[in-house]
Amino acid sequence: MANQQIKTWFITGAARGLGFQVATSAAAAGDNIVVTGRNIETLRAAYSAYGDNVLLLELDVCHHDQVEACVKQAADHFGRIDVVVNNAGYGQLGIFEEIAAPKVEMQFNTNVFGLMAVTRAVLPYMRQQKAGHIINLSSIGGVAGFDGASVYCATKFAVEGFSESLALEVKQFGIGVTIVEPGFFRTDFLDPSSVSYGDTKLEDYQAYSEQVIGSYQSHNHQQAGDPVKFGQVIVKLANEAKPPLHFVAGSDAIELVGKAYQGRLKELIDWAHLSTTTDIE
Repeated sequence: MANQQIKTWFITGAARGLGFQVATSAAAAGDNIVVTGRNIETLRAAYSAYGDNVLLLELDVCHHDQVEACVKQAADHFGRIDVVVNNAGYGQLGIFEEIAAPKVEMQFNTNVFGLMAVTRAVLPYMRQQKAGHIINLSSIGGVAGFDGASVYCATKFAVEGFSESLALEVKQFGIGVTIVEPGFFRTDFLDPSSVSYGDTKLEDYQAYSEQVIGSYQSHNHQQAGDPVKFGQVIVKLANEAKPPLHFVAGSDAIELVGKAYQGRLKELIDWAHLSTTTDIE
């Protein structure tokens, strides 16, 4: 049975896109919301119509001291933190060999280490409460690799592994973890303001790279997923007594993730005859 008590949410990357829709859906449901983003003025503009149940905090998840301070301020303000949505992130797309090492590190700092920093900061409060729900935004790119997305997919695969193991560790404290794997949603994810591509151009990859980037650009603002409906669904998940560990969002995601699982299972079966030869006899 769903639990409809008032909750306090802590949402990263909430100035726009999926984070904004989750925040506004939770606020509409009557919950308390802590929305964070890198620019406080952008947050003020986005949430100008909301009242005292919404707390705005400037936060760059790559600054771990700032993470600790924001989480403490949120807990002090509302008295507890019930739901964390680790949404902050961006897409570092492009061919691996064409992406400089600092850009790879930046992608991990935001999508993985920032997510971990927020999780580390909220867990003491949730352990004390003996309750909480951590919702980590992964991607279909955390289940299967995609052309021209090796670095981005690497971070989302990391989120998957971290979240699955974390769920086992914190279950004893009444804390749940849900990994959300969205398909393509009609947000600014593929806009120049959000997505990044490689710096170096290698002749060997030229035709392939142009094809990959062209494909991503052609999907910009043509995606099938509705961000408003996404936000509403996340609020429903947070009110479930037994939320899932994995939640696939979107019909395109169902198809892509299903194919990935089927392909992996087929490989497992096809090569089992060789895999079992590694056992000690």
